[in-house]
Amino acid sequence: MARSSLDRLDGGVALVTGSSRGLGLLIARELGRQGCPVMLCARDGDELGRAESMLREEGLDVRSLVCDVNDARAAQRLVKATEAAFGRLDILVNNAGVIQVGPLDAMSEADFRDAMETMYFAPLRAVLAVVPGMRERGGGRIVTVSSLGGRIAAPHLLPYVGAKFATAGLSEGLRAELAADDISVTTVIPGLMRTGSHVAAEFSGQADREYAWFAAAAGFPVLSMDGERAARAIVRAAARRRPELILTPVGKAVVRLHGLAPATTTRALTVAARWLPESGEAPQHNVPGRRAARTLGSAAVNRITTLNDRAARRFNQPV
Repeated sequence: MARSSLDRLDGGVALVTGSSRGLGLLIARELGRQGCPVMLCARDGDELGRAESMLREEGLDVRSLVCDVNDARAAQRLVKATEAAFGRLDILVNNAGVIQVGPLDAMSEADFRDAMETMYFAPLRAVLAVVPGMRERGGGRIVTVSSLGGRIAAPHLLPYVGAKFATAGLSEGLRAELAADDISVTTVIPGLMRTGSHVAAEFSGQADREYAWFAAAAGFPVLSMDGERAARAIVRAAARRRPELILTPVGKAVVRLHGLAPATTTRALTVAARWLPESGEAPQHNVPGRRAARTLGSAAVNRITTLNDRAARRFNQPV
C-alpha cells in the first residue's frame, strides 16, 4: 500500500483483538470512521455479535470472528479470515487483555501464565502472522496496547503488570527490527480510562474491598480519561507512526517521575501497598467485577463509579 494512503489510514484494513467491548471496541469504531474496514475478534460470541451490530448501525464496514487469542492457532485463523474478507491486512491492533486484581498471596501461577498468554504470547503470535504479508505489500502498522502498569509495577496487579512490561519491551524491540520494512510499531501506554474495565476485571483476596479501590480509581475523573478520547488519540498516533503514546496527564507525570526518581516512586508504591487489603482468612479467587460490586454494596463507591458505569453500558460491558 502506498505511504500516502497509509498515512491517512483511509482504506487500510485493520484487525483489532479484544474488540467486542471497552477500549478495543472504541478503537475499532474510530478506525472504521477513518475509512478502514475492520475485523473484530473476541471470545464471547454474544458480545461480539452486539459489537458488530453496533458498528454496522453506524454504517461501518466490519466483520467479526469468535476467537480465543490464547489458542496457538488463533493468529493464523484471524489473518486468513481478515484477508479473505477484505483482501489484505494493513493494521494490527493488539488490544486483548485481562485484568487480575489482588494481593500476591491470593494469586496462583496459573494467573500469571494466563496474563502472559493473553498479553504477551498472543500479540507475539499475531505479529508473526501479519509481518510476512506486510513485508510483501511494502509496509504496515502494528499498534500494541500496553499500560502504565507496563512501566511502573503497581501492587495488587502483578500478573497484569508483569505481562504488560513484557509487551512493552516486545513492542519497542519490534519497532527497531521492522523499521527497515516500513512497518511502524506504536506502543500505547494508557493510564486509567473510563471504558468500563472495572466490571470486567477479576478480583482475588477480599474481592469486594479490592473492587472498591480499583473501581474508584478507574472512574475518578481527575485520574482517568474518557475512553472515546483515548481511542481517537491511539488511532491518530498510529496514523502518524508515532513510536509511543502515553495517555492521561497523570500517566505522563508518573512515567517522568519514575524515570527521574525511581527509588522515590518505589517508596511511594510501597506505602500504597500497605493501605491495600490483605488476602484475608479465606481468599476469594477471580471474582468478576460485577459480582464484587454487588457484594460490596457501597453507595459511596457507586457514586464515584457513575461515569465509568455509564461508559460500561455504552461500550458493551453491562454493569
